[in-house]
Amino acid sequence: MQTLVTVVHPRFRSSRVNAALAAAAERTRDVTVRYLYDLYPEGRIDVAAEQAALTAVDRIVLQFPMYWYSSPALLKQWQDDVLTHGWAYGSTGRALAGKELLVAVSTGADSYGSKGSYSVNELLLPFQATADLCHLTYLEPFATTGALSISDEALAARAREYATVLTAPRPAAR
Repeated sequence: MQTLVTVVHPRFRSSRVNAALAAAAERTRDVTVRYLYDLYPEGRIDVAAEQAALTAVDRIVLQFPMYWYSSPALLKQWQDDVLTHGWAYGSTGRALAGKELLVAVSTGADSYGSKGSYSVNELLLPFQATADLCHLTYLEPFATTGALSISDEALAARAREYATVLTAPRPAAR
């Protein structure tokens, strides 16, 4: 199984958690890692290149830090530009059909889902809806919460878990 990890972090060089996860992904067999902000620092996305990268893999991973309960702006633009009608969705849009989508998200806080707040899975529902629209199989998100306080040991363990998840066999159908 070929996996594409698209890392979308506007300040990746100062990221501890996303850097550790991306490094683990880069060391993992059959995984390609791309850094969206490095590829498109001016925000002009090469749609043909992105669509070719998606077509060539079985599992698509979107890795990003949660910003204000959502994704960084470039990921939203990437979705708008790349996931086009007639290619990714619509009556003739089946280019991604049968592929898997995994969202790997990090949050600064670890209190999501407690005291009446929304859970990470609830906040990621738009990604699940996008997967459904594009005929992708949506996988259980890989959420690393508490990024601001995670210990080095816990982060190393989380990075090992990430590498395992990236290459895990396709889950059984529900």
